Amino acid sequence: MNDIVIELKHLKKYYGFYKGIEDVSFKINKGEIYGFIGPNGSGKSTTIRTIMGLINKTSGEIFINGKKDIDKSIIGYLPSEINLYDDMTIKQIFDFHENR
Repeated sequence: MNDIVIELKHLKKYYGFYKGIEDVSFKINKGEIYGFIGPNGSGKSTTIRTIMGLINKTSGEIFINGKKDIDKSIIGYLPSEINLYDDMTIKQIFDFHENR
């Protein structure tokens, strides 16, 4: 039996009248690698940001390790629009953000 670590049920995100994502449902089991592939505007970043709790969903359910409350300390997120500090190593950047 696989442990489900991320589960989305009928997730929707609207920006006023504009659809961000609609009726997204999937499960990711422990040990699986899951990727989002699609054209610009297809809802990849919106889905990830909603899972992370960075933006609010319009409706649907998100479960992380079977819980509705997102424990952000167990999830890592590297946005595509990242700007790193030129004078810091990756470890220094991680250490810096860990304490925030």
